[in-house]
Amino acid sequence: MYQLHYFPGNANAAPHMVLEEIKADYELCLVDRTKNAQKSPEYLKLNPNGRIPTLVHGQFILNEAAAIVLYLVDNHPDAGLAPKVGTPERARFNQWLIFLTNSLQEELMIWQYPERLAGDDQAALDVVKRGSERRAGAFLDVIEEHLEKNGPFLLGNKLSAADFYLAMLARWGRPMTRPPRSRPHIANLLDRVTALPSVRRAYEREGITDEIC
Repeated sequence: MYQLHYFPGNANAAPHMVLEEIKADYELCLVDRTKNAQKSPEYLKLNPNGRIPTLVHGQFILNEAAAIVLYLVDNHPDAGLAPKVGTPERARFNQWLIFLTNSLQEELMIWQYPERLAGDDQAALDVVKRGSERRAGAFLDVIEEHLEKNGPFLLGNKLSAADFYLAMLARWGRPMTRPPRSRPHIANLLDRVTALPSVRRAYEREGITDEIC
C-alpha cells in the first residue's frame, strides 16, 4: 500500500490524482501546515526538507512531487499514464513534466511566497511578485502555443500524468491577473482533466469542493 503525506491543495495534488487514476491501494496522511507539522521532528525523518508531499511505499520513502509521479507511472505501466521508458515519446513526456516542475511551478511558488526572496520589504515584494507572475505567464503561453498545434493534451491525443501536473499548477494560478484558464487551449485541457472521476475523487478526499481549477 502507498501512503501519501499531504496537505489540501499542495503539490501532493498531482500524485494524488495519479493514485486515483491508476486505482492504487493507498492511504492519506495529513501533514497539517497550519500547525507547521511539515517541520516536526517526526515528519523531517521522512522528508528532511520539510516539504510536502512525501510518498511511503513499504520501506521506500520518496520526496518531490514530480519524482513521485514518475515512480507511480513506472510502477503501473498498464495504466498508460506515461509512454514506455526509452522511447522518444517518453523523452517528450519527461520534458514536459520537468518543464512544469522546474519552470512553471518554480515561478508560481515565488509568486505565492515572494517573502522567501524579498523578506518584509514591500517594494521588493512587489517587484518579486510581478516578475514571477510575468515569467509564469510566459511559460503558460508556451504551453498554450504547444496545445494549439499539438493538443488537446500535452502528448497530443493521449492523456498523461503530465496533464494532471498541469491541472494542479493551474489551480494555484487562478488568482493571476491572467489565469491559466484565460488561454482557450489550456482551458480545454483543464476541462477534460477535471471531468475525470479520478481527479474529482482526489480533490474531494482532500476536502476541496470549490472550483478545481
